[in-house]
Amino acid sequence: MENTGRISHTVSPSARRILFGQTSGESVAAELSYIAQVDRAHVIMLCECKIISEAAACRLLCEIGELEANEFAPLAGVNAPRGLYLAYEDFLMKRLGEEIGGVLHTARSRNDLNATTLRLRLRARYLHLLREALRLQAVLIRRAGRYGGIVMPAYTHYQAAVPISYGHYLAGIASALERDIKGVIAAFAGVDDCPLGAGSVGGTSLPIDPQLTTTLLGFERTVSHSVDAVASRDLILRILAAASVLGVTLSRLASDLLLWTTAEFGFLSLPDRLIGSSSMMPQKRNPFLLEHVQGRSAMALGAFVSSATAMHAKPFTNSISVGTEAVSPVWNALQSLTEALILARLVVAGAEPQPATMLQRATDGNTPATEFANRLVTETSMPFRGAHHLVGSLINDAIQHEEPFEHRVARWREEKNISVSLDGLDPEAVVKATNYGGGPGPASLALCLKSLRAEWRNSMNQKRAQTRKWDAAARALNEAGVKLCTTPIGD
Repeated sequence: MENTGRISHTVSPSARRILFGQTSGESVAAELSYIAQVDRAHVIMLCECKIISEAAACRLLCEIGELEANEFAPLAGVNAPRGLYLAYEDFLMKRLGEEIGGVLHTARSRNDLNATTLRLRLRARYLHLLREALRLQAVLIRRAGRYGGIVMPAYTHYQAAVPISYGHYLAGIASALERDIKGVIAAFAGVDDCPLGAGSVGGTSLPIDPQLTTTLLGFERTVSHSVDAVASRDLILRILAAASVLGVTLSRLASDLLLWTTAEFGFLSLPDRLIGSSSMMPQKRNPFLLEHVQGRSAMALGAFVSSATAMHAKPFTNSISVGTEAVSPVWNALQSLTEALILARLVVAGAEPQPATMLQRATDGNTPATEFANRLVTETSMPFRGAHHLVGSLINDAIQHEEPFEHRVARWREEKNISVSLDGLDPEAVVKATNYGGGPGPASLALCLKSLRAEWRNSMNQKRAQTRKWDAAARALNEAGVKLCTTPIGD
């Protein structure tokens, strides 16, 4: 392929190093394993459609199988002036002769091949990402059930607001993560679309069977339009968009936990295995894993901007800018996000809440104030806005006279001779009573956790079903190749 007939000289060495990199054994095996998988399905389809002979198909399948078994070692370090795929095809032609090796690319282009191998490569990244997201959610759900009785303040504008529980907070993160997981599953749905058969951009006049290759490779659907098949990489944008949303959730969790592990808050303590020390300051216990969560969870957002920019205003056809440059950021982004999920799970699982400190802050922050305003409404028929103003004034008075809020309220009730109950106005009692509007009350939290567990099982079942489908397709592809090459010709 150094002389294509139309082009007689290869690309310059400097450009080749930038475009194709070094063909080390590891990189060769990583790239060609997906190409070989597509090749085996393509060869079987060409044979079934009587486009190539059974003898040629069997020899190609055997040679490809031998390369796979040897992890493509013969191609490690090979000169690849026009890219690894064409070097691989050259190798097959040298081994089998042009009359056999040269038929492999019949009714196919690197354009539809690259669009197909992209989806195959994304499968493992998808399953790994989904697995870690579900593992984090499982930890959140379990900890939410365990810590539903540990009272703490909810914060708005970094100020203590109303009493909730640590379990209630964790269930909130698990609820957001549920939507993020559904978003990831929906975004990766395009991984099940097979572009093979679209050729360079206009399909082919040869009587191929794209549905057969779709089935052999474990895809769900065949892309119905040749231009769309090779021009579109919106799959990457959807994946990165869903990953960015998930990353935002992780970053917000990490920010809260970083704050709550400070000595100033002291809400959470982390074991030695989850913290780092200072190279200079011997007293330091740094929850640095959470800073990695913040950083790595942002990679997908940066990758989305990079990919969208590379695709923006490009012609709607096969394009290097779209198919190669816009795709390249996705791998590091998905890896970084997966690692952020793992780190977040380790911290959530290892963090120990400090109940006394949390409760004291809920008390000192006057978090039952809203509940007292509600009680004035229900027991004295006072309008809520008036009750709101009155409670705020009582809190000001308590602060100015340096007395507990509950003491100031008791004196006010006696002074005004107003009959309003003061029982159950501590943060713990308020939490137990807040069973409406998705509050932290036991009945409300139990209902939330029941729904979360059911949705978690549904997502896990979808992941398992997808894994089984792809594994079954891989076995079926191998069996189809064996059957073709063991059936006597003419049968």
